[in-house]
Amino acid sequence: MTYKTAIIIGAGPAGLTAALELQRQSGIKPIIFEELDQVGGISRTIRHNGNRIDIGGHRFFSKSDWVMQWWQQILPPDISEETENCMLTRSRLSRIYFLRKFFDYPISLNRHTVFNLGFVRMFRIGISYVWTSYFPRKPEKNLEDFFINRFGKTLYLTFFKDYTEKVWGVPCVDISPEWGAQRIKGLSISKAIIHAVKKTFTKQSLENQKKTQTSLIERFLYPKYGPGQLWERVTDEVLERSGELSFQHRVKSFLFEQEKLVGITVLNLQTLEEKDVYGDYFISTMPVKNLIAAMGDTPPTEVKAIAADLPYRDFITVGLLVNKFKKNAQSQSAHENNMPPDNWIYIQENDVKIGRLQIFNNWSPYLVVDPDKIWLGLEYFCQEGDALWALSDDDLINLAIAEMVKLDLLANKDDVLDQIAIRVPKAYPAYFGSYQKFHIIREFTDTISNLFLVGRNGMHKYNNQDHSMLTARFAVDCIVSGNLDKQKVWNVNVDDDYHEEK
Repeated sequence: MTYKTAIIIGAGPAGLTAALELQRQSGIKPIIFEELDQVGGISRTIRHNGNRIDIGGHRFFSKSDWVMQWWQQILPPDISEETENCMLTRSRLSRIYFLRKFFDYPISLNRHTVFNLGFVRMFRIGISYVWTSYFPRKPEKNLEDFFINRFGKTLYLTFFKDYTEKVWGVPCVDISPEWGAQRIKGLSISKAIIHAVKKTFTKQSLENQKKTQTSLIERFLYPKYGPGQLWERVTDEVLERSGELSFQHRVKSFLFEQEKLVGITVLNLQTLEEKDVYGDYFISTMPVKNLIAAMGDTPPTEVKAIAADLPYRDFITVGLLVNKFKKNAQSQSAHENNMPPDNWIYIQENDVKIGRLQIFNNWSPYLVVDPDKIWLGLEYFCQEGDALWALSDDDLINLAIAEMVKLDLLANKDDVLDQIAIRVPKAYPAYFGSYQKFHIIREFTDTISNLFLVGRNGMHKYNNQDHSMLTARFAVDCIVSGNLDKQKVWNVNVDDDYHEEK
């Protein structure tokens, strides 16, 4: 029996969604190659001594009904939490830590904020916002212009500039405003105020949040044992339907015959053996930089040069299991260990390297073995090969502990019971440098009719998990229908109004 095959590079949300949708909609067999030893990509869950780490934090909420239904078909919601394979409904709280104080996120114009910032600074923020409303920067040439036009210069300098430059490692004036359009284009002071007023009179639920800016949602679904649980269940279904998955296999090169893509060469990272695998369709979630490099001399010289210089931002999570927070970390805590109620806390302080702090207990209590302990994820943004990335695991852990003490969040290092350091290369495709010419790469890859780029790294777009899934869905639609126009794939998260980020 002859059947068609689709070679899928990467077993993250986009790759696994594509595999399962191909099986649901057609007889095309997915053959998946994953470089790591587990599925989920950046949405995987890492286990350490019984505790679980969600890299980056993943809220399961989408404005797409298709995505919401897809998730719940895999892991149905369970209010009782008695089922092992289920989704929990969680409350969302994120705050900003600045001036060694906690601020609401998004910033609320309440007494707490005024007291923390002081009347003089609040007055300047208000005047700055009004000025910008009447005299916006036009055209918006960079991310600084984007932020100032929506929040005013004073609020931008107070809450956005330092944090954003800590994340990306370059000044905001060097970052394309497209990043803002990608992540927070619908958020502004006026929308935050309107949301705060509506919240007073409207009960938040998963259903009535569809018109709410993603950064403002207050409830979301979450797999009982972290996001990796969902993608492990998807993998089980793909394999049950006769799909194939090979771990620790890296794509070395692409095979062309008369300018048509026919196969790939993969390297088994365990045995160091190489083999050629042939297919009819190819769905790639691998970083575009690596994709073009693996094509050898096939791409034009200009395409290879642009791809080689595509920027990425890398990521480190340090997991710390601690006895307790300092009492002043959260005066309203109902826990004896002073655990904050946040899912994550944005660290706005410029005297430390940490960018964000996760409290895994608040994502799901089932991520933590001992409910009396606090399981933290300290997130650092860096560049692969820089001084921070090059630190040993022990030095990274010591840095993380020292910064928690410096921030007045931990009393001393003796409160730390367990620790782990995790490095994630190419976590964030960046919007500066040669990215300005990315359209030239896209024009080239679009000429390869049976190649589809999907997902965050596959498209070099800072997509959320649901956006990545939608790119995979539309790629499958193209393949199954025979309409190989990829415009709909590239349009995901361009015209939609659901974006997120600080």
